[in-house]
Formats: sequence, structure tokens, C-alpha cells
Amino acid sequence: MKILGLEKETIVAALTHGQVTMAIYGLGKMGLPLAVIFADKGARVIGVDSNQRVVDAINAGECPVAGEPGLPEMLQTNVAGGRLTATSDGVSAAREADVMVVLVPSLLNADNSPDLSAVTQVCLNVSRGMTRGDIVILETTVPPRTTEDVLLPILKQSGLKEGEFGLAFCPERTSSGRAIQDITRSYVKVIGGIDAASTATAAAIYSVINEKGVRTVSSATVAEAVKVFEGVYRDVNIALSNELALVCKEIGVDPVEVFTVANEPLFAETGHPYTTFLQPGAGVGGHCIPVYPYFVTRTVKSDTSLIKTARRRNESMPTYVVNMIIEGLNEVGRSVKDSNILVLGLAFRNGVKEFRYSPTIPIIQRLRELRANIFLYDPLYSREEIEALGSTYTASCRNMDCLVIVTDHKEFKTYDWSDISRQMRSKVIIDGRQIVDPSQARKLGFVYKGIGHL
Repeated sequence: MKILGLEKETIVAALTHGQVTMAIYGLGKMGLPLAVIFADKGARVIGVDSNQRVVDAINAGECPVAGEPGLPEMLQTNVAGGRLTATSDGVSAAREADVMVVLVPSLLNADNSPDLSAVTQVCLNVSRGMTRGDIVILETTVPPRTTEDVLLPILKQSGLKEGEFGLAFCPERTSSGRAIQDITRSYVKVIGGIDAASTATAAAIYSVINEKGVRTVSSATVAEAVKVFEGVYRDVNIALSNELALVCKEIGVDPVEVFTVANEPLFAETGHPYTTFLQPGAGVGGHCIPVYPYFVTRTVKSDTSLIKTARRRNESMPTYVVNMIIEGLNEVGRSVKDSNILVLGLAFRNGVKEFRYSPTIPIIQRLRELRANIFLYDPLYSREEIEALGSTYTASCRNMDCLVIVTDHKEFKTYDWSDISRQMRSKVIIDGRQIVDPSQARKLGFVYKGIGHL
């Protein structure tokens, strides 16, 4: 049923009664939960993915995405109920669908320019199958103006023009490991269309699944900027915290103490903090924060020197960690060459099995150049997965000269440092995530160096 421009109540009723067919392009960590949730609300959903193994698994009722509570059960229920199917044929899915949602990756090229090839290819397939009355929704984070300047012309290759089809940008705001919660009840959904009908129709669609409601904005470009600027803000804020942590080291104060007190509300009657310093650390990873600044700096002519400086600061932190490793080993009379170094953490953040842009990668690359003996452990990754990356897997601290904490996994917070101190050949801890109590470590004879603690 074509729903573009209909009243909200009509759209909601049609979707929840199975009269609306949705094609969701991209069945990864964000797209598959979205597909399952819409199916669970009553829509007929066709999931589209270029990976045939993903398609086959879903059609068999098996969940190809791990680490998302509730997702396997919801997927199995909706596949069995006939509300969710999967295909690799994006054109035929568009022909069947009334609503197309695009949620494929947008990353960076080797020169850090935005790589929108996956998005544009999907939209080209959609244009070959869309008909009058369809609405296309982009959830993938993209540089501002992409929806109107890049995707709209592609979709018009269908022979349709604005008004005959809808187009909106509705950014995903989802974290790995909590996708269902985030999609349904954590955040208000931001909606921005190329015209009033697109905005209103998209708002009605998402009102079905989002308990927090929707927030419409004046254009798709505003919605794009909201999502990208959120990531830029965090990157700049983290860079400031990292830089001030280095200042704290020079002036002899503990940055954690400084930031904690600074972040306390100054005015009890309002409860508003005067500052919101974020946690300094070994580096910024994931597919969001390290990427989004380039969606601005590489696409506009305005002066973005502040954003560029912040990005350079955060990208420099792995090198800073390696320098601390060198200093720590020198203090115990060792060089990096031939030292046994155990890196704790591959994932870019705690509890999330994802290492895209993880600071662990450049840290290990530099240590290899320095001819250290490198070992790697992450509780989320198997021996086979670690060794496939060319690293030696071990969870043992025996005969190690240096431990480097890069990820703040909860498992690392429970380590018995007294026992570990007896196992190590040389006792050096490089703490990139404020996991270890420095005073306790030093009492046990460790050389302790960290980011975020004095």
C-alpha cells in the first residue's frame, strides 16, 4: 500500500496491519534490528543484503548478528510468521516495497574522503524498482547535503520527480549491544524530508516503533547535520580531555580528579554542570567518531581548523601510548626490542565486539616496527580471530615485561594485580583507560604510566 502523503492514523494502521511492505537495505548491526522491529510491529519486511550467507541465515531463522540481546528470538519469530524475508536482489525488493530504508555503511577512503559508494549503489538499485507513491528513507550517516545533492538525482533516474516519491533522512542513533533498546525507546527519532509530505510520512512510520516519539526538522540537511555534528562534538570534547590530561601530567595533578570536580554542578538550583569533560584515553575508535569529522572537513570550504586539530590530537594518542611503553620499559632497564608486551583489548570500547579504527591497531603496528614480541588478548575474541589478525593470542601475563590496557573491558577491572605482579618478568603497566589504581600498582612494584591518572 502506498502511504506517501496519507494521514498519520492511516499510515500507522496500514503498517501495523501488514498492508505496508518495507525493504531495508543493509542487514548488519543496525539494519537487521531495524528490520526485525518493523516486522514485529506488523509490517511486511524484505531485508536486502549483498552477502548471500547473511540472506540465507535470516531466511533459515538464524541471526547473523551477535551480541544483540533479544534479536535472535525476535528474528526467528518474525521469519516463522512470514513477516520477514531476506534477499540479495535490491531491485526486485524495491519493486515490491512501498517504503525503502537504506542503512549500509559509509566509511572513508584511503585519503579520508567520504566513501558513499555503498549508499549510492543501493539508491541506484532502488531507482530501478521504485514506483509512484514510494518513499525512500536514508538512515546511514552521511555528509550534510548528501540526501538532496547526491541521492535525489540518483532516485530521479527512475523517471519520477519530487512529489511523486518521497525522500527523507532519519539518522540511526544506535550503539552496538543495545540496538533494540536504542531503536525503540532510548532516543527521539530525528526526521527531515525533502518536502512536507516526505517529512510527515517518515514521522508517521517511525512513530510506530519509537516510544520516545519523533522530532521533525525543516530539511534533510538539518537532520544530516544533527547526526554528524553530534559525532564531531564528541571528538572535539575527547580531544580537549586528552590534551588537558597531558597538561595535568606536566603540572603534577591528576586529571581524573580535576575533571570530576569540574563536571560537578556549580549551581544546585539548576543542576547544570559548567563543563562536561569526557574521559581521556588511548584513542578514539569505532565507525562513528573517527569518521564523522571528515564528513565535514573534507566536504566544505569553511575553516574547519578546530575540528582538524581535534582529530589530529585523537589520532596521536596511540603514538603517545607507544612512547609511554618505551619510557616504562626503559625505567626497568629494558628496550622495546625483544620485550614481551601483552596488549589488553582489541575492541574499540568495552563490551562491543568491533575493532574498526581501534587504537590497538596502530599501537601494535608501531610495536612490530620496534621489533617487540607482541601478544594480544580480548575476552570478546577467540584465539582464531586474534591469530587471523597476525597477533599471538594469550590471556596469560606470565613472563611479560609490559601490560598495555587499551580497552576498558569489565574483565580487566577484576584482575588480581598482586598475582599478576608475581607472574611478570618485568613489571610495567601502561593504562590507557583508568583501569588500575596507580597507588596500588606502585605498591606492588609496578612502573605505572597512564592516561587520565597522574
